[in-house]
Amino acid sequence: MASSIGNFLRRSLRRAGRREGKDGASTSENTPPRVPQGKLGERSSVFYSAGQFFFEYLVVVSLKKMPDGHYEPKITYQFPKRENLLKGQKEEEERLLQAIPLFCFPDGNNWAPISEFTSETFSFVLTNVDGSRKIGYCRRLLPSGRGVRLPEVFCIISCLGCFGLFSKILDEVEKRRQISMAVIYPFMQGLRESPFPAPGKTVTIKSFIPESGTELIELTRPVDAHLEHVEFQALLQRLSPQLILHIFASAMLERRLIFLAEELSVLSQCIHAVAALLYPFTWAHTYIPVVPECLLDTVCCPTPFMVGIQMRHLERVLEQPMEEALIVDLCEGKIIRAGPIAFQVGDEDEILPGKLQNEMLMSLNRHNNNNNVHTSEQVNALVSEAFVHFFVRLVGHYASHIKWGRSGSGSFQERAFCKAIASKSCRRLVKKFVKTNMFSLFIEEAEKSRIPQEAYFQQKIIEYHEQKKHRRDS
Repeated sequence: MASSIGNFLRRSLRRAGRREGKDGASTSENTPPRVPQGKLGERSSVFYSAGQFFFEYLVVVSLKKMPDGHYEPKITYQFPKRENLLKGQKEEEERLLQAIPLFCFPDGNNWAPISEFTSETFSFVLTNVDGSRKIGYCRRLLPSGRGVRLPEVFCIISCLGCFGLFSKILDEVEKRRQISMAVIYPFMQGLRESPFPAPGKTVTIKSFIPESGTELIELTRPVDAHLEHVEFQALLQRLSPQLILHIFASAMLERRLIFLAEELSVLSQCIHAVAALLYPFTWAHTYIPVVPECLLDTVCCPTPFMVGIQMRHLERVLEQPMEEALIVDLCEGKIIRAGPIAFQVGDEDEILPGKLQNEMLMSLNRHNNNNNVHTSEQVNALVSEAFVHFFVRLVGHYASHIKWGRSGSGSFQERAFCKAIASKSCRRLVKKFVKTNMFSLFIEEAEKSRIPQEAYFQQKIIEYHEQKKHRRDS
């Protein structure tokens, strides 16, 4: 099964690469392939909108023993069953459902019954051929019982990005699983019938548990929607501020990034965090928080990628004929250099302008010095603020260089935009940054309407200019 799904995903990658190379401005390294197994595209109202269903379905993936003795992940339950689909929709749905077990057990089939296992939470992103996204929120756990048994995964498929909120939902699912499978589905039905709340709002779910009675479960979305799918604490606990900036600089220039850790939850959280540092821009290339074993040759892709690989596969990865990539060891908090070849480009410390880099370092170090003082939400806000401020200083003047026509459409004046930057080091970086896909996608959206697309970013631009004016006047 794994090999056939792997072949399907690779074929989809090749098809998408040909299609986008034909339509896009460039067929070079900056052309983003559409990858069914993991691309994080531009933010949209669908990704964060309120009022729609929390999730599309819940699947349970269990390990089934095959005739040759090894175990293979299979979907053993799906709630609710999807009906009345058109032929094309049904075929696409079947392909995605075939891929889900691969991402619930990406660490291959080397499993055997066990008596102890610490539950872990992780997520993955599935992208349909039409570009629509589905996120898989997973909780891998060991069912209650005596003796040795096999772990299973409860996977919630949703088009909504809110990792913290779905982690809380999976806590409730796990609590009910230890009682009985039958207790899970009334809870999920109640959740499915509840509207997804707006940012900062709460929805209350009533749920009955035998011997405990009716419980009221409150699910609240963060006020800042752009921070609801991220946990910066996971990144800060494993990497130094200097190394985080090296990784950020590489991601900003859309290079190849490989993250290594053994735990799926660590890979998932850290890669989501790195992608979130790019706000208001979005990583628009191959994005696979946990690469299944059968897809390890993804690292040979000549185009940019951001992927997570379990440490046990490091030797196989280094044997691949891959191009330059930044390989980050999340266990040891370092860049990996193997043999006579350094797999990093080597200029990561020189990409960011010195003054702006020092400001971000000071901000990240302040967090490290007060590590026990801040809540998770406060850490997210503090870290995000530093990187948003960086982009405000670097490209916050972009709107002044969109020329509007009588038809209402805009045209970005790239040359004037770059020329307006006084600092030589900032201008040098921006001239590279404007050639990336993430910047192009952002500008394409900005050219469509005079109404800003990212309200939080625009708010920070206004605040920055007001502070500058106040300093001048005082």
